[in-house]
Amino acid sequence: MLLTPTLLALLGLLLGAWTLGAIVAILLGQAQRRGAQAAKARARRLARIIEDSPAQMMLAYPDGRIEGAARLAGWLGLEVLPGYLSDLSSVFPAAQMQMLGEAVQACQRGMRPFALTLSLANARTSLALRGYPADPDHAPGACQLWFFDNTSAEREAARMRVETAQARGDFAALSGLIEAAPMPMWFRGGDGALRLVNSAYVRAVAGASARQVVADGVELVERVEGHSPADVALQAARQGQPIERIVAATIDGQRRTLRVSDLPLGQEGVAGYAVDIEDMEELARSLRAFREAQRSLLDLLSSGVAQFDHERRLVFANQPFQRLFNLAPAETQGPLGFERWLDLAREKGRVPEARDYPAWRRERMGWFARNAAQDEAWPLSDGTHLRIAAQPMPDGGLLLIAEDRTETLRISAMRDTLLRTRTATFDSLFEAVAVFAPDGRMQIWNRRFASSWGLDSSFLDGHPHISTLLERIGARLARPPEARAVGDCVRAATLERRETGARVALADGRVVEYAGVPLPDGNGLLIVLDITDSQKAEEALRERNAALVEADQLKTRFLANMSYEFRTPLTSIGGFAEMLQMGLGGELSEGGREYVEAILTSVARLSDQIENVLDLSQSEAGMLPLAREEIEVLSFVTALVKDRETRIHDSNITLDLRGSAAAGRIHADPRRLGRALGHLIDNAIAAAPRGGHIRIDLARHRMRGADWLRISIQDDGPGMDGPSLARALGGIRMGPDGAMVERRQGLGLPLARQLIEAHGGTLDLASQPGKGTLAVVELP
Repeated sequence: MLLTPTLLALLGLLLGAWTLGAIVAILLGQAQRRGAQAAKARARRLARIIEDSPAQMMLAYPDGRIEGAARLAGWLGLEVLPGYLSDLSSVFPAAQMQMLGEAVQACQRGMRPFALTLSLANARTSLALRGYPADPDHAPGACQLWFFDNTSAEREAARMRVETAQARGDFAALSGLIEAAPMPMWFRGGDGALRLVNSAYVRAVAGASARQVVADGVELVERVEGHSPADVALQAARQGQPIERIVAATIDGQRRTLRVSDLPLGQEGVAGYAVDIEDMEELARSLRAFREAQRSLLDLLSSGVAQFDHERRLVFANQPFQRLFNLAPAETQGPLGFERWLDLAREKGRVPEARDYPAWRRERMGWFARNAAQDEAWPLSDGTHLRIAAQPMPDGGLLLIAEDRTETLRISAMRDTLLRTRTATFDSLFEAVAVFAPDGRMQIWNRRFASSWGLDSSFLDGHPHISTLLERIGARLARPPEARAVGDCVRAATLERRETGARVALADGRVVEYAGVPLPDGNGLLIVLDITDSQKAEEALRERNAALVEADQLKTRFLANMSYEFRTPLTSIGGFAEMLQMGLGGELSEGGREYVEAILTSVARLSDQIENVLDLSQSEAGMLPLAREEIEVLSFVTALVKDRETRIHDSNITLDLRGSAAAGRIHADPRRLGRALGHLIDNAIAAAPRGGHIRIDLARHRMRGADWLRISIQDDGPGMDGPSLARALGGIRMGPDGAMVERRQGLGLPLARQLIEAHGGTLDLASQPGKGTLAVVELP
């Protein structure tokens, strides 16, 4: 049979289609094979992921059956996972098992997921459980339970809870500490705004509460140079460095000085606090003032004072120290070390000469490390003697005191010389002297003191007490109890600071006079003088004086008697002469009348002299009677002048009486006061040269709280020197031979003084040769 082309074409198409199908089938098979292999690989990979996963799954079916991986059995502490959920009651506690069953049933029925944390009953293992409804296509009504091993996380959570509780406690304690802090403290955020303030801050800004202060942004510190506290805090945050500054702020109405610190805390913000240092500043100011005052006071001292610090540098030297060591101001202003100071002092000759100066200097450098003060004498080459005292200071420094003892040593030498001189002087005194201290103990004495009381020198060398001394003295007195008076004299001089004295007779017949004199140093001086010879001379002089007094009284009585005796015949002579002058005895010739007038003139003069003698005798005896009456001063003195008008005219003397009725009146005896003033006027007339001038002044004035009358009589005569004036007032004058003394040659001035003093007044004379004499009478 022949194949037609059509059949061949059809067969070809069939064969091609079969071949194509075979190829497609082969390709599809290979593709399915590769898909199966990939699915198997994915399954193995998923199984491995699930196996290695930190979570293990278990399916819980509605009938109570469970399925899960073997690894989950290990987590539950089982060798094989049981078949039912209820078989896990031995794994979990009953309460947790009950919650697990209820949660699974709710998930199966209500399709609600849940989460539990379970703990194994027999192990310290914690499991986190998450429950979800299973895929209804694969496990309808089942619940997927995913278990997570939460043991490490739970332990970490427990540790974190403990740390959190501890951190909370620490934070609470820190917050309480910050809140209770007496200083203002605050915290600022990254923007510089206040976030937290403590109670001290609130009180400082007088805020109502911390929340209100933070909300209002109340700042404790004011702006300083245009920068607010927030600006300073942000600057500290940018620099990453704390900023500390001292500013002033007003707290409780008072201006206080604060030390403010801003501390950056990384990105969190900036913390700050303020410390009130006003008291410290005040203390610092007081310390500086005290130091300045102390240094000013040290400059006033005579001793030199210098202070070196712990680095042995000179930090202070007062002016005396600089003068003692010839330090220039520039040398003290720089950092002058102790060693350099010694070298400078040596160059200027202000340290003693030393054979080994470096060793001497090292020894002085060791003063800084000594525990006790050092005291040295530095004799210098120029004769200066310095006393150096070095006191180590607790801070490692050294206080140096330099005292110039040159004058002190010289005074000490002079004192020793004076003591020796005093001892020699005491021993050479005619009087016996002894010095007693306020406690009654004898200090010093001379040799005559021992001989005056008959005491042994060895006894006095023991500086006996006055009580012991009185026992020795009492045994040598005529009346031993009188020794107590000597002790009272010493006690009065030393304790009561007054002078006393007395006399005492010794048993050997001698008489001594003693006196206690207080000394400026508080001691008392007892002076003893042997007056035996002077006592005898005094008794003789007293007897002679008594005789002279008796003779003077006899003379006074004689003069008084003679005056009275002279007055009777003078009265008769004057009377008969007046009768003759009146012609009762017949007519007298011209010569007879002259004789009678001469007799009357002589009788008047003699009567005046007798009256003067009587007045002077009575005044000296204190028995001068005064017949006082009111006297108008100006008219009284004018009458006295007119009574002497003839003598004034005959001598061609000008008398100037100056006064007025303002002189007033006085209460006096006109006869005796007129006699006194008349004598003064007569003396002025007699002393004034021919053609001379006399001036009489009358004036009243206040003296000793009372009114006084002053009568001044001035002449321009030759005047007198001092001795002549004294003799004139005493009523005596030198005889012609210059050796004999004539008494009562003129009674005028002595009588005038006696009469004026009898009126309670005074008479003063002032005279110079060639310048006349001035008599001044003062009457109350």
